[in-house]
Formats: sequence, C-alpha cells, structure tokens
Amino acid sequence: MNPKPLFDPGKHHRRSIRLKGYDYSQDALYFVTVCSHKRICLFGNIINGEVILNEIGRVAMRCWQNIPTYFEHALLQEYIIMPNHVHGIIELQENHVKSQSQPQQNHYHKIIPGSLGSIIRGFKTGVTNWCQNNGIRDKVWQRNYHEHILRNSRDYNYVAGYILSNPNTWSMDQLYNSGDNS
Repeated sequence: MNPKPLFDPGKHHRRSIRLKGYDYSQDALYFVTVCSHKRICLFGNIINGEVILNEIGRVAMRCWQNIPTYFEHALLQEYIIMPNHVHGIIELQENHVKSQSQPQQNHYHKIIPGSLGSIIRGFKTGVTNWCQNNGIRDKVWQRNYHEHILRNSRDYNYVAGYILSNPNTWSMDQLYNSGDNS
C-alpha cells in the first residue's frame, strides 16, 4: 500500500482568494458568503419573497447564531440563510489571539485560531457534523468561502441592505439555481 502523497506546491496550485498580507484575525467587519456544494438548495426555499428553511436550514441558522458562543470576540450583524448559501456580517472585536505570533508564510496554509477562517471552518463543521449524524452523507459545502472587508459605514449599509433584501431578489441572484427551486 502506497502512503498518501505529500503536498507538492509544484503540482498543487490551490491559489488563495484572501487579500495577500491581510490579517484576518484583526478587529474588523467582514461580509461573508458560504455556498452549498454545487449550489444545491439544501437549506429551504423562497416563497413569496420569504425564506422557508427546512431542517438543515434551521440547523445552519442555529450554528450561525452560535458562532459567538465559541468565538467570544465575534459579533454577528445582519445575516440570512438562503436556499443554497449563507450571507452574513461578522464583526471581530478585541481578538486576543493574533496572527502576529504566527510566521508570515502560514497565512495561506494554516488557519489562525480566532481568525475569520477558523470561524467559518467551525460553522461549516457544525452543519456538516449534524448532517452526517442524521444520515446525510453528501457534501454540504463548497470549498472555501467569499469575504469582503467592510471599510466604512457606506460599505456596511450597502451590504446590510443587500443581505436583508436577498429573498426578494432571489430569482435575479447570481447564486440562484433555477433547477433546484420551486
């Protein structure tokens, strides 16, 4: 039996989509989007502009709402669980676990404790574990997540409005998957 091959940067070209050199454990407001695997509508439906969550969607909402339980420096702002993705604003405050103690080269290869990446990993893991414990063996999440650093109140207000209006504009949403919706 051959051992599992080691990571070879010459062969494995997984490019980070994070802002190069940015410390994602620092105090800031982050807009994140986490998509389901293949954008399949796992979490519910939109009916008359309202999100109707199914059981997995309710679990995703509980896991999202529990983020501050596990990451005391994370405050949740606006968020929404959509049929095939989650949008949310996470505010990191007074994070005492800073990445400055970590070597710089680890920014793309290791998730810093308390960082945005560790928070999203914990959220995804919570939902995935529930699914696996309840007989759902399919992949739940798309690899990675999208983030945007909110730099001022104008950014914040725009994104908050986008999140709150997302169910009303579902059929025009770039994440809408017309093959899996009612």
